[in-house]
Amino acid sequence: MDIEKETGVLLYATQGAGTGGRIRQQAEDFLVEEITNRTDMAGGTGVDSGKYLLVELTKKNWDTHHLVRELSRIMHISQDRFGWAGTKDRRALTRQLISIWNVSQEDVCRIRLRDVELAPVGRASRKLSLGDLWGNRFMIVVRDIALSGEEVSRRVERINSEFAAMGGAPNFFGIQRFGEVRPITHIVGEAIVRGDTRQAVLLYVGKAFGTEPEETQKARNYVMETGDFRGGIRQFPHALGFERAVMDHLVSGPDDYAGALRVLSPNLQRMFVHAYQSYIFNHILSRRLLSGLPLGRAVEGDLVCFRNEAGLPDASRLQKVTGENLSGINNLAQRGRVFVTAPLVGYGTALASGQPGEIERAVIEELGVDTSGFRVKELPELSSEGKRREIVMPFSPAFEVRDDEFNPGKYKLTLEFTLQKGGYATSVLREYIKSGEPSQGSSGHGSLS
Repeated sequence: MDIEKETGVLLYATQGAGTGGRIRQQAEDFLVEEITNRTDMAGGTGVDSGKYLLVELTKKNWDTHHLVRELSRIMHISQDRFGWAGTKDRRALTRQLISIWNVSQEDVCRIRLRDVELAPVGRASRKLSLGDLWGNRFMIVVRDIALSGEEVSRRVERINSEFAAMGGAPNFFGIQRFGEVRPITHIVGEAIVRGDTRQAVLLYVGKAFGTEPEETQKARNYVMETGDFRGGIRQFPHALGFERAVMDHLVSGPDDYAGALRVLSPNLQRMFVHAYQSYIFNHILSRRLLSGLPLGRAVEGDLVCFRNEAGLPDASRLQKVTGENLSGINNLAQRGRVFVTAPLVGYGTALASGQPGEIERAVIEELGVDTSGFRVKELPELSSEGKRREIVMPFSPAFEVRDDEFNPGKYKLTLEFTLQKGGYATSVLREYIKSGEPSQGSSGHGSLS
């Protein structure tokens, strides 16, 4: 299975040959540091009031949702009392802020977990929530590259020049959005939007992937084939606590599939619908690239958004591009003040017109999306009006090529860059590495073959 295609990423935006190589050979090879917009709360700057304790979390090889679940168990408090601004990679060394309601510094400092550091830095009057950040800084090492150092540098510089000409990298949602080990979050979300909560539960609990242990696949297949949740609890590994909690609810309350989904944390529940929107967005962005339309420059019919005071795209301020304002809009786009957008489809999303609008409507129709379903009747808290999202990620990469100390005779590439919030480093990395040589798509972009 080509996982990227399964999540709507159908091609490469750059034509230059990739370097090959491997990422995440060590957790320290993938360093992520959150840049929060709550800077007045970080670093011990004197914020000492409010019910929410702010904690700098440094973790390695931990998924955010699973770590919060473990912390809530240790502290004997609800997961709802935790807040965070962004979900960070599991196979990485990451640093971010989290908030915890109504706990003391001493409560946190007593916790001892492997590969986890918790450092209280202040207090806040409100909970941190998704999107409460400016962006993320990355330092990523690509190892085991079987090219000369000169050739690695040449290929990276070629791709950098292509990115510069495009105004940045395509803003695809990365595989983390859908689940790195088991990318099923979007298909669960699709079932929810279609109003089939039973199917959503079966997919979440029972959809198996070959990347999982054989015992886990066997347990999932049993539930998917039989719908026997009581028997599923007996077979499921104890480590899969979320799935076991969902099944336990259905044993106690048969057919309460909406209630079973509500057993999961609110953030995880929202991720299902968000991932389905991300899947549709990836398809629309892929189709735009295949059509030959630009990313960093607008065409008639586009909807663009403007840069806010923080210098980030603000999709709440949209303007339609017409023949009369096209030149002025593209002048602003060249200066990084305007960004072309595509829809995160919901029940009220504005769609573009002209050729961009034709692409958006064609993808929505081909995928069989019923936008009215985003008013989720059984789980109204998951309803989504939708919005627009910028289609390009401006960034200025720095890179270094050296001998790979862990793979004699090979080279390593270190990339450093900052991305705006919502940007996925893996969507940048895939363009540099490329799994195999790209074939030529109809627009001249490399397609995934």
